[in-house]
This record gives sequence, C-alpha cells and structure tokens, in this order.
Amino acid sequence: MKRVAMAGSYETGSYGSTMKGTYVLILELLADSSVSIGKLGAISFEQGSYAYVGSAMSGLDQRIQRHLRHPGAGKKLHWHIDYFLAHPAVQPRAVIAAETEERWECKIATQLAQQFSPVPHFGCSDCSCTTHLFFAPERAELEARVKECFHDVRTVLRTTTINPV
Repeated sequence: MKRVAMAGSYETGSYGSTMKGTYVLILELLADSSVSIGKLGAISFEQGSYAYVGSAMSGLDQRIQRHLRHPGAGKKLHWHIDYFLAHPAVQPRAVIAAETEERWECKIATQLAQQFSPVPHFGCSDCSCTTHLFFAPERAELEARVKECFHDVRTVLRTTTINPV
C-alpha cells in the first residue's frame, strides 16, 4: 500500500519555535496491519481511526511537523508513533493542537480511554498512563471527542484537516 501524498499540510508558525503545547494526531489505518513498534514489538492494528495524544514542551510546531514528515529521507524512528506513522497504510488526517503551559496529554488520554479502545503501552513510557493511542471504527466520533477533551481542560485549540490528493 502506498502512502497518499497530501494536499496542503499542517499550518505552522502560529505557535512559534519555543511554544509549549499538547496535540492529538488523528490517523487512519487503511487496512488491518501488523506493525513493529520499536521495543513494543509487533502489534496487530485494526483498520479504522486512531488518535495519538502527545505534548511538546518546547517547539510544538516542530514536533508536529516531524511527526507528519514522510518516513525515510533521514527521519529517525524514535518514538512509538514514528514506527506507526512509517507504516504505508497509516494516513494522517487531522491535527488538533493547543498552546498549553502544562502537559495536558495525560488528562486527554484518560478521558479518551473512557470511550475508545486503547492500544496498551503505546506512547506512554514517560508517564503512568496505560496508553496514548486510541482506536475508533469511525473518525468523526473520535475527532469530535478529542475536541471535547480540549474544551474540558479549558484550552483554545487549533484544528487542521489533512486532505489526501
């Protein structure tokens, strides 16, 4: 399966190079897949939508851009999400982000865990959460709930939709 080229991209510059913040990547997996995720090993993923919750306490835009950069071209696979994004059946669909002085990723992850299926141990090696990656069969419900989570922590968010060419 070939990665779809993107028309447009995440809009950078609004937060600046040193802004702190929390973000959620909305991703679509086009087919059931087994993906090798670094030290976690091979994980079976179901076709559908995924939300990955992260934070960047310096350089929010740069972190998001790094995640969205096409694998290869010297991109080192460092975080669990890098391995997932490198799989050809994974397509970024939206970015929801907010400038935050505090790390809100665990609060958002905790809220998402109440409604969506968790991918155990994914993206949470630096906290006590069970995961930072969640599955939903339908993107619309997942994306709406993510936005509600940002509102629940009382922060202004920015959403960018990524459309396939």
